[in-house]
Amino acid sequence: MIKWAGWIFALCGTLHTIGALTVEKAARHAGTWFSGGLWHEDLADMSSAGSAYWLSVESFGIPLFLIGLTVLWLDRRGIVPPAFIAWTLGAWTAVGAVVLPFTPWPLFAIGCALLLIGARRARRENPAPEAGLPQA
Repeated sequence: MIKWAGWIFALCGTLHTIGALTVEKAARHAGTWFSGGLWHEDLADMSSAGSAYWLSVESFGIPLFLIGLTVLWLDRRGIVPPAFIAWTLGAWTAVGAVVLPFTPWPLFAIGCALLLIGARRARRENPAPEAGLPQA
C-alpha cells in the first residue's frame, strides 16, 4: 500500500508538470521566465507567461513528485513514512476538492488513504522499539 501511494503521488506530480509544460503549452513562455520578464509581475494582474509559470514549474507538481519519491525511498529501505505526510496531503486534497471539484483530487485521496493504511499496518506488524532502550 505504501508503495502504491508513493507511485500515485510521483505519477500525479510528473503528469501535472509535464502536462502543463506540453499540453497546456506553458513551456513556450520559458524565454520570458528566464529573461526576467516576471520580476515585476503583479500576482493580481498576472500575464499569460506568469500564469503558465505558476501552472507548471512553480506548481505543486514538482513537490508532489518529490514526496512520492521520498515515500518510495523510505519504503524500499523498510522505513515506514510518517503519518503526517498523508494527513497533510489529505488536508490539502480536501481544500482542493472544495475549490476545484473537477480535478483529480480523488486520486490524491486514494494515495493518502493507502499511505495511512499501509503505515498503520506496517507499524502494527513491526512496532518500534521502546524509546530510550538500547538496541541489541
